[in-house]
Amino acid sequence: MQDPKEILERILGEAIHRVAPGTAPVEIRLDRPRNPEHGDFACNVALQLGRLVKRNPRELAAQLAEACAPDLADSGVFGPLEVAGPGFLNARLARSAKASIVARVFAEGSAFGHVQPAARERVQIEFVSANPTGPLHVGHGRQAALGDALAALLESQGCEVTREFYYNDAGAQIDKLALSVQARARGSAPGAPDWPADAYNGEYIAEIAADYLARRTAQATDGEPVTAAGDANDLEAVRRFAVACLRHEQDGDLASFGVKFDVFTLESSLYAEGRVEATVRALVASGRTYEKDGALWLRTTDYGDDKDRVVRKSDGGYTYFVPDVAYHVAKWERGFRRVINVQGTDHHSTVTRVRAGLQALDIGIPAGYPDYVLHSLVKVMRGGEEVKISKRAGSYVTVRDLIEWVGRDAVRFFLVSRRADAEFVFDVDLARAKNDENPVYYVQYAHARICSLLRQWGGAPAELASAGLDALAHPRELALLMRLAGWPEALAAAARELAPHAIAFWLRELAGEFHSYYNAERILVEDAATRGARLALCAAVRQVLANGLALLGVSAPEEM
Repeated sequence: MQDPKEILERILGEAIHRVAPGTAPVEIRLDRPRNPEHGDFACNVALQLGRLVKRNPRELAAQLAEACAPDLADSGVFGPLEVAGPGFLNARLARSAKASIVARVFAEGSAFGHVQPAARERVQIEFVSANPTGPLHVGHGRQAALGDALAALLESQGCEVTREFYYNDAGAQIDKLALSVQARARGSAPGAPDWPADAYNGEYIAEIAADYLARRTAQATDGEPVTAAGDANDLEAVRRFAVACLRHEQDGDLASFGVKFDVFTLESSLYAEGRVEATVRALVASGRTYEKDGALWLRTTDYGDDKDRVVRKSDGGYTYFVPDVAYHVAKWERGFRRVINVQGTDHHSTVTRVRAGLQALDIGIPAGYPDYVLHSLVKVMRGGEEVKISKRAGSYVTVRDLIEWVGRDAVRFFLVSRRADAEFVFDVDLARAKNDENPVYYVQYAHARICSLLRQWGGAPAELASAGLDALAHPRELALLMRLAGWPEALAAAARELAPHAIAFWLRELAGEFHSYYNAERILVEDAATRGARLALCAAVRQVLANGLALLGVSAPEEM
């Protein structure tokens, strides 16, 4: 069935050409009124047209309504357009057209709302990208939930998505990790006189040191096995083993979180392959660098930065954004014309620097490359108090802590339920609550409640696909039908705006409308036609709830 909005847009477009021939194109935008008395769709095209042709918008609206009337009648989808206010056009769907969405949901199933464009856009999403210096913290968890949901959203719109994890396995933080593990392996501990002042203090450091001395083997998902040398004086061997251990642990945490990556890239590989050096040479060749105070600088102010940035320090080392530029050149060379990086807001300054470096290279990369989704901090509350310390990590709450406290579903749903750039308070007590205040419980309970109804009914699901829907006439039923019909549009908008929180919000609204309907009306009534129609509607709601939860990486339980 063709989308009713597309039908109305086509009919309005043809009417405009008849009523005001030769005018410049105007946008036909159909909005859903908040007040159902104003119809199912509202359009302000007459107001736009009135400004162009210098005519009264209300009179134009009346002429457009008259011009559309025959085609609308033939469509069988809409009744006559109504003129309201200064020139708005309100449209009402025929009841049969509203009910037809149920058949569409049954026909498309888990693919309802998805699109398959003629050409699939390749998109790379980089997220989490944690330094392998400790367990994943709640900020990494928010990145994991956001990045995976974004990937699923874009896949629903026909994109070919690659999920990528970038390991910062080089630099000062890795040096500190190696020295911390070495100190533990030598018998020192936090608080001891010989304990390094800036060492990592978590219990995981002691665990790695013990495994190193026991000559155990560690292996990351995409790496070679690393067997510990057992020699506490061999700092390089300690480094390799510690990184492998933490990469293995992070892989396990991500697996328990239901997040999988297609590609892993190591920062160290950019140095090993000569990409960092090649990038610096290209920047110098571009003529946009200069020497000052023994350092090499890039004129990033030419590209909107507040000051120029150091590329190569006076000691010969590179600043952290240089390998980032080299990494994004590699992404471009791999054919990714659209790249989205999910990072914390503490990386805000990185955006300008990386883009400036890419522009300075002048290799055809557009100015806005890559896209960024920056997320704010997560505060964890439990028992009315902020939780800041994990016994194992030493100074922060880990993803594993949250999963153990409230379960994977609640963690994933909660962490995408607000705009990425909004600060978020993760209330552990709320996430564990089994009531209407807990959004993930509320949505999952709606799904489970419908499954219970279907079990009580006891019929075969195929019977509902052919159920007559004429009995669906109650305002709550019609509202549910309109809500279901809006799913493809909501899905497309969330993908376009890189806003998975919009899906969490939409699902809660759908669940709310269903719970209100369930509490107000009996579903399993005696009349077979009414019972079949209501069960078919409920089954369609169940399908869309399951579809939406799957996009967020959350299960759709059949019993609760």
